[in-house]
Amino acid sequence: MACPGCLLQGLTEDEDVRAMLRGSRFRKIRSRTWHKERLYRLQEDGLSVWFQRRIPRAPSQHIFFLQHIEAVREGHQSEGLRRFGGAFAPARCLTIAFRGRRKNLDLAAPTAEEAQRWVRGLAKLRARLDAMTQRERLDHWIHTYLHRADSDQDSKMSFKEIKSLLRMVNVDMNDMYAYRLFKECDHSNNERLEGTEIEEFLRRLLKRPELEEIFYKYSGEDHVLSAPELREFLEDQGEDGATLAHAQHLIQTYELNETAKQHELMTLDGFMMYLLSPNGAALDPAHMCVFQDMDQPLAHYFISSSHNTYLTDSQIGGPSSTEAYVRAFAQGCRCVELDCWEGPGGEPVIYHGHTLTSKILFRDVVQAVRDHAFTLSPYPVILSLENHCGLEQQAAMARHLRTILGDMLVTQALDSQNPEELPSPEQLKGRVLVKGKKLPAVRSEDGRILSDREEEEEEEEEEEEVEAAEQRRLAKQISPELSALAVYCCATRLRNLRPAPTLPQPCQVSSLSERKAKKLIREAGNSFVRHNARQLTRVYPLGLRMNSANYSPQEMWNSGCQLVALNFQTPGYEMDLNAGRFLINGQCGYVLKPACLRQPDTTFDPECPGPPRTTLTIQVLTAQQLPKLNAEKPNSIVDPLVRVEIHGVPADCARKETNYVLNNGFNPRWGQTLQFQLRAPELVLVRFVVEDYDTTSPNDFVGQFTLPLNSLKQGYRHIHLLSKDGASLSPATLFVHIRIQCS
Repeated sequence: MACPGCLLQGLTEDEDVRAMLRGSRFRKIRSRTWHKERLYRLQEDGLSVWFQRRIPRAPSQHIFFLQHIEAVREGHQSEGLRRFGGAFAPARCLTIAFRGRRKNLDLAAPTAEEAQRWVRGLAKLRARLDAMTQRERLDHWIHTYLHRADSDQDSKMSFKEIKSLLRMVNVDMNDMYAYRLFKECDHSNNERLEGTEIEEFLRRLLKRPELEEIFYKYSGEDHVLSAPELREFLEDQGEDGATLAHAQHLIQTYELNETAKQHELMTLDGFMMYLLSPNGAALDPAHMCVFQDMDQPLAHYFISSSHNTYLTDSQIGGPSSTEAYVRAFAQGCRCVELDCWEGPGGEPVIYHGHTLTSKILFRDVVQAVRDHAFTLSPYPVILSLENHCGLEQQAAMARHLRTILGDMLVTQALDSQNPEELPSPEQLKGRVLVKGKKLPAVRSEDGRILSDREEEEEEEEEEEEVEAAEQRRLAKQISPELSALAVYCCATRLRNLRPAPTLPQPCQVSSLSERKAKKLIREAGNSFVRHNARQLTRVYPLGLRMNSANYSPQEMWNSGCQLVALNFQTPGYEMDLNAGRFLINGQCGYVLKPACLRQPDTTFDPECPGPPRTTLTIQVLTAQQLPKLNAEKPNSIVDPLVRVEIHGVPADCARKETNYVLNNGFNPRWGQTLQFQLRAPELVLVRFVVEDYDTTSPNDFVGQFTLPLNSLKQGYRHIHLLSKDGASLSPATLFVHIRIQCS
């Protein structure tokens, strides 16, 4: 019962993989005294690793999946191993870091060679997994379940075993229909399926009637697509560059049958391969790399930003960790927060002040920034300092920033001719900016503050007095060493938005609570948009959100706020929106704002966006291989429904959903059309959500995918679903038809 798309194909003779299949006894390290020996073994599916626990639990609690691994690090390259792994040589140690909230796995192998076998083996298996086509993933997925359903492991399937397989893959098929399908494949007539009979059964099970219907509409009587017929399909899809040459290229890329390929023909299998590939996905493949202009001032971009970055859990009693920074950077974050407090021995610490959260050293966080800030994105990182230290430890902070970051740190203006102009992400590649308070400029003899340029008009005396008092207070609180590092991100209060007599000050950054930002959006919509066209604004969650809950970032993006800071450690629709916003442009953490949010004299107001300009029509057709929500209950089958959510300006926000399909997570069909009228399409995010319908309690989340409307491709498309933590749920997909009409 070999799997044609098996992950281990071509790797079964690999010494590293064979060692992993045999298993290894590692020391799992959790504290200075907790070093327990545990067995870890690669499963035969090549997709998961089984591990031993002190107290046996449900089978699903004894495995982790390769697709959930974020990184594998050698040596003492995690906070845990640096603190607790001193008894083990670095060559024997490795760290497996996971996506989402799962804790790192810090391990020490018996020998350096065994550690290396796992590091190399995991790298090969993850590379093979990344290279698998959607069709190979599907084959692999179904054969994995087939192997589990074959209870006596005789490579033959009884009807009882076939029924068990159907429940495992999330379908509750009528007994009579299932038996008829079974008998149609049982050519030997011995109540057992084997070899080619099993493959035929799987082919019938995995049939996609809705794809066949589309294929036969274009292929005609010969049931193969010629290059001109494929071009016609591409034109109807609304594909850019739907040329004959492009159609021929797709045939050469996705057709499996060599004879058909030689004659420039595409079979149904090749057509399915194409529609399941990135070229057939809802997300425009051209938007997956950096495609936007990166030479505009920083204020013209949305910038992926984190709040309380150091926390791995709630802001009341959760642990602080440098690993939280590493995870944020792995998710494309470009602005991280450092809450700095006085620490013992002259060393500043980071934690959530006046709470029970644990403390980490400021210098350790700066080292994590140096080592991990630019692994995913080359564009600048902003360190947002919330400074509660005295002058002495502030000087220590400045010293650590300079010595650890070296040339990475921006310590003076790039352009001495225009020191007040914000540079672009391109100019700041590989650089770190500090956002912090700035000491007042040099004073004249009469005590007035002298700025680099004289103000055009005198401000009201009262406000000048307040400002002078504030500057005197700051002079006592900010060390010159730390002040000198705030070059392009000088923290200031945003007092009002009335037309100021002074010129814009692009290097000033205001930080606002979500409540203050909402008030400004409501009361000064267009003025706030204009302000954000010139300088940076950071928005952060209310302190009342004790469980580190998030707010919707969309409202802030609508007004052009660049640094919309969220709790990255808290999954939910808010983080789905953040991931969707920054999914494009190479996931580099910078997305160019729409033109209406960049022009200094823009008239745009998110509260009054004007009449509808765009109609979005989504026909939800089918879903494929949705995950089981309760793997331990074989009879638990999902009743899926699909909801499409529009997140944009308030007038565009909407949600519509399909009916639910009873007891079928394997291949449910809807064929329902959902339509939306949009006033500001350039700001819209579209979120596709699949839920398990429940009559008596809230629906359970199954999977989702969020992306900008401007990156959504038209025509027949597959949507590849993600888990709550943003991990792939492959091979789970939605199949939809999308139409976007501009009026």
